[in-house]
Amino acid sequence: MIKNILRFTSLDKLKNWLKGFVPERIAVNHTERLRAGIGAFVGILLTGLVTVLIEGDTSTIPYLIAPMGASAVLLFAVPSSPLAQPWSIIGGNTTAALIGVTCAMWIPHPAAAAAIAVSLSIVAMFALRCIHPPSGAVALTAVLGGATIHAQGYWFVLAPVALNSLILLLVAIIFNNATRRPYPHLAVKASQQLAKDIPAEMRFGFNTEDLNAVLKEYNQVLDVSRDDLQTLLQQTEMHAYRRRFGEIVCADIMSKNVVSVVFGTLLEDAWLLMRQHEIKALPVIDRARRVVGIITQANFMQHANLEVYEGFETKLKSFIRRTHTLSSHKPEVVGQIMTSPAVTASANMHIIELIPLMSQTKVHHHIPVVDDERRLVGMVTQSDLVSALYHGRVANLKTLGLSS
Repeated sequence: MIKNILRFTSLDKLKNWLKGFVPERIAVNHTERLRAGIGAFVGILLTGLVTVLIEGDTSTIPYLIAPMGASAVLLFAVPSSPLAQPWSIIGGNTTAALIGVTCAMWIPHPAAAAAIAVSLSIVAMFALRCIHPPSGAVALTAVLGGATIHAQGYWFVLAPVALNSLILLLVAIIFNNATRRPYPHLAVKASQQLAKDIPAEMRFGFNTEDLNAVLKEYNQVLDVSRDDLQTLLQQTEMHAYRRRFGEIVCADIMSKNVVSVVFGTLLEDAWLLMRQHEIKALPVIDRARRVVGIITQANFMQHANLEVYEGFETKLKSFIRRTHTLSSHKPEVVGQIMTSPAVTASANMHIIELIPLMSQTKVHHHIPVVDDERRLVGMVTQSDLVSALYHGRVANLKTLGLSS
């Protein structure tokens, strides 16, 4: 009996281990695949042509080295990878070339020289923070490239290695940004994030400190930047919330009878509307009812210079009261102090998507809801969102039989 159990356990482990040899489906559409392929074509072509143009006679030296093909895969297929950033390709390739040339000069046995060159390149790239997998091939090329490359000596580091790397990098910068793939990938430093207060949407669930702790425990190089990983995990949480709460959209929870103003509405009239309807924000619309901004109590406080409490009421009244002369030294209409453009939500937006909108902006606790033509159709407040989330959670618990 025990032998059978152990045998089946061993078979399961073997099956799971063998699954590691089967590639997983890549979640990238055909457009992105084509974009990466075209980028690599343009990058390698221009790198070769420009190198020939600069070097002139390339009969005695290679104008394009094989590791550039691997670098092109990273720069165009995974431009957000930490392994594909500018310092990674420039620093990694030149460092590996320098080490490879040195090993080829001083170590007579090719196999030993190749092994030492690659291993030292990896250690150096870790130290210089420029890990770039194709650089291992650069080190091998410097050692095993033959008499032509050996004859170049340390000039091999500058041309073709550094020159090829620089040209390919410049093409990647232009091509990736032209095809809406931001490059270089700008990562927010953890120290900068930790210096600020934790965003509201991250106070429940995981935060930056949690992610940093897990990455430290994992203790392996990941082919994804820390901020990209954090974004992916947060979006995963958002999708999970949507699944749990069902398809509740803004149109289901918004206030439909919305009091609004126009650009030229007097500040005095806008303030009276807020007081009469006991609201703290008014959407600002144009003649077609398109939202052009929003005015809140915070806008009044800010422009009335109410940083100090001394003379608070007097200052506010003086700021709001209209000026009856031909000229004025202060704002008179809504359009002069409103927040524009306003943060808006579409009527069919899931309520979970409102959480980052409201938590990441200080003044937008009121979000105008618009249709496909950006016309005002409603307003959602923080209290509307909290109420919807609460009732959605209660309904979910009842469905699971966990609520009395």
